[in-house]
Amino acid sequence: MRAAAVAAALAAGLLAAAPAAAVYRGHGGPVRAIVEPALPDALVTAGFDSSVIRWAQKDETAAAVLRIHEGPVHALAALPDGRFASAGEDGRVVVWSAGSAEPQRVLTGHQGPVVALAASPDGALLASAAWDRTVRVWRLADGAEIRRFEGHQDNVNGVAFTPDGRAVVSAGYDATLRTWPLDGTGAGTVLTLPAPLNGLVLAPDGEAIAAGADGRLHVVTPGGGAPLDLEVMQTPVTSLAISPDGTRLAAAGLRGTVAIVDRATRTPTATLVGPGLPVWSLAFARDGRTLFTGGADRLVRRWNPVTGRPLDPVLPEPRDAAPDAVAERGERVFRACRACHTLTPEDGNRAGPTLHGLFGRRIASVPGYLYSEALKSMDIVWTPETVAKLFEVGPSAYTPGTKMPEQTIGDAADRKALVDWLEKATR
Repeated sequence: MRAAAVAAALAAGLLAAAPAAAVYRGHGGPVRAIVEPALPDALVTAGFDSSVIRWAQKDETAAAVLRIHEGPVHALAALPDGRFASAGEDGRVVVWSAGSAEPQRVLTGHQGPVVALAASPDGALLASAAWDRTVRVWRLADGAEIRRFEGHQDNVNGVAFTPDGRAVVSAGYDATLRTWPLDGTGAGTVLTLPAPLNGLVLAPDGEAIAAGADGRLHVVTPGGGAPLDLEVMQTPVTSLAISPDGTRLAAAGLRGTVAIVDRATRTPTATLVGPGLPVWSLAFARDGRTLFTGGADRLVRRWNPVTGRPLDPVLPEPRDAAPDAVAERGERVFRACRACHTLTPEDGNRAGPTLHGLFGRRIASVPGYLYSEALKSMDIVWTPETVAKLFEVGPSAYTPGTKMPEQTIGDAADRKALVDWLEKATR
């Protein structure tokens, strides 16, 4: 979608309240990308809050918040060896190793937002698609740009390698689907489809499926022939995913529903009904048994892709959380923070430092937590006033250089309730 349309949809979505059936809380803005890396118990998400979060799936907590991008992070890709890559508004592609909080490599060259990534079947190459109308292919061993493909007349919104790894396929808002041979022989092929394209996946058999701004999936078989159009919704398809075995497609739109499509029969088999807000990201788990969705409500949800039912109809709160009926107002406000922060010394640090003993403590002083250099140089002591100010203006404004996802609390009464509750809970 064009930037103006994206911004308008996001602004509308952020005004609505999130329902209770959420799983992963931690992003300070819409969730733009999700991937399950080739690691046990891991999930990675990226958002408009400029952060990449690595989660522990077992207890749904944030293991690390990775902040290097200057602006929204739009794309993620898993590599076969457990590494993953991220890319975003700043035009940079970042490669992360399995357990490090520091990037392994930063790839630069794009002159516009990078919105799609794809790893080659052997994991040696990474392809990136951007709004500078180019597709680039990077050699991961040394970070070299080995191919640059130009020809799209508008934003390039999707990219994928062919199953044999010999070519890259791209989809653009110019309504074209293009195939680019990696060996540089020939000019590739160009297929014009009926509508602008917002995304792309390739099936194991080489079939290409593009997400249309007309609410349709445009299917192109590898043997040629006329494309097949499948109507799945009345609004533009904003995100698209394919199961690892290639049997199912998931397509999401601006109204918050997700259609599950059986590839063999070309028919919808289930509809996932969310909170009615735009869904910007989809990903099947590596075993194909779970579908992850993320969107404008800042949350990541889990679904059964066969039945369409949520796997977590009610979010299990942490063991020390009181039910809504008896919880204090401040405790309810704090629940958005639990993914990254603990309250007791025995629970220790997560993606953020423990809040035990918060008040009266100097910023960036919890033992064993890796703070940014910017925070270490600040002269802030946490008091009721400074904690309230942090959430009034936001972490990026009050503590520049922080890795904390952008979170603000606009209601002064909510801020006071949170501070009052934290004073008791962190003693």
